[in-house]
Amino acid sequence: MGTEASTLGVTAVGAPVAPPAGPGTLTRRASLNAAGSLLDYGARIAVGFFITPILLHGLGRTVFGVWEMLTRTGGYLTAADGRPTEALRLVIAQGQDDQRADLKRRYVGAALVVWVLMLPFLAAVGALFVWLGPRLTGVGPELRWDVQLTCALLVANLIFTTLAGVPESVLRGMNLGYKRMGFQAGLNVAGGVLLAAAVLAGQGLPGLGAAMALRAAATGICFWLLAKSFVAWFGVARPALHEVRRLFGMSLWLAAGDLLAKIGLASDVVILGVVLAPAAVTTYVLTGYAPRIAVGIHVLAAGAAIPGLGGVLGSRQYERAARARRELMVLTWLFTTVVGGTILLWNHSLLGLWVGAENDAGGWVSLLIVLLAVQTAFIRVDAYVIDAALKPRLRVLVGAAAAALTVGLGIVLTRAYGLVGLCVSVLLGRAVQSVAYPLLARATLGAAPTRAAGAGRLTLVSALVFAAAAMVGPRIAVPGWGTWAAGVAVTAPGLAGLCLAAGPSPEARRALVRRWRGLIRDWRAR
Repeated sequence: MGTEASTLGVTAVGAPVAPPAGPGTLTRRASLNAAGSLLDYGARIAVGFFITPILLHGLGRTVFGVWEMLTRTGGYLTAADGRPTEALRLVIAQGQDDQRADLKRRYVGAALVVWVLMLPFLAAVGALFVWLGPRLTGVGPELRWDVQLTCALLVANLIFTTLAGVPESVLRGMNLGYKRMGFQAGLNVAGGVLLAAAVLAGQGLPGLGAAMALRAAATGICFWLLAKSFVAWFGVARPALHEVRRLFGMSLWLAAGDLLAKIGLASDVVILGVVLAPAAVTTYVLTGYAPRIAVGIHVLAAGAAIPGLGGVLGSRQYERAARARRELMVLTWLFTTVVGGTILLWNHSLLGLWVGAENDAGGWVSLLIVLLAVQTAFIRVDAYVIDAALKPRLRVLVGAAAAALTVGLGIVLTRAYGLVGLCVSVLLGRAVQSVAYPLLARATLGAAPTRAAGAGRLTLVSALVFAAAAMVGPRIAVPGWGTWAAGVAVTAPGLAGLCLAAGPSPEARRALVRRWRGLIRDWRAR
């Protein structure tokens, strides 16, 4: 290994490493990261809420469905850049207390080298996307040019987004993601204004693609300035060959995992549009709008804790990491049960007030979409834990099996049973991950592969909440937004208290209370 470790987070002879941050510091930073991410995401939700009706009415149901298909399919292209920014974030997170600034700068350089190496492949895949776009969406000759130009602009958006991800990954890896608080929220609002303006000006699909590319470019400039301001060592240095190889190898596994995750998570829209029609995509996407937002909130909140967890794993504190995972799982259960029950009660009313009741896919589809959101949240937590340990290979292999099963079942069941068949196929396909990921996460943390204590009681509480909400929700009729908002405001805290009292074991409840008290104490001490 020599006098300088090639792997951040693993102490070498003579390598200056600062003492690891204490639990209070990690909790406080995690809460700040979560607050910043949720602020940004909240702005995105608000923007989406207001511009979705504009897009729907400006584009029409069919073209709106085409736009959703293009953005979801374009998401697959993110794997073609090699995901060097994700690898950089994980490496920096494990070595965030390491004082060797030059080594970190070299890893930033290695990430850029990997991106340049993958650029020709990205260009080739992007050209294929442009060529196949009209065939994939099934549009007529009158929209062929618009779809192809939009695909090209989405590829440009991906290139800008990847470059923006370099400084963002450094901030998040150093557990300083909260420093972007407010900046990205403003960019999300500006991007929403651009999207709405493009549709109102009659620019159609190409206008939407151009708006996304402009927002990505502005985001990149913002993040570079933030990283230079708040990370003293931030910069680019020429990497050694072994550093490029290490980051490149990890990037390829993460890219494969990202592609498979997108196939498992986003293939539903593509399958639906190809097997049925883009108009069916519109109904499905709008019905799943609230659950999709809930998953996004959970991903941001859980992801905020991962840099700290990576630092804990880097210092080999496996017992502490295992406790953190258990707490994350209980919090995930509480969040998904409360939010899922609230959505099932009020989603039908939301759609009626927002975009019209004709865009509601019905009670069974709503219930299945909520179950998909719950499944996704738990899968993501363990995926984060596995990646934080820098061991994505087995996760990717499991993801490949899940993606293949999801797509195969999706084509067959969607053709036979429509939206219900699609949802069932995704649930069954991801069941592979639901079983395997917890085993991999526990093995990563050195924990025994046993069933979580109290899991049966938690599952029963969730089932009762969802069943009751699914039965009552479609029967609720509200006269306006005020009544709907009041109903949601009463339902969510009421369900939270009920679930917290009936679900977790006394030990789990005490752990959550200690965590919240510690968080409040840290905030007061600031």
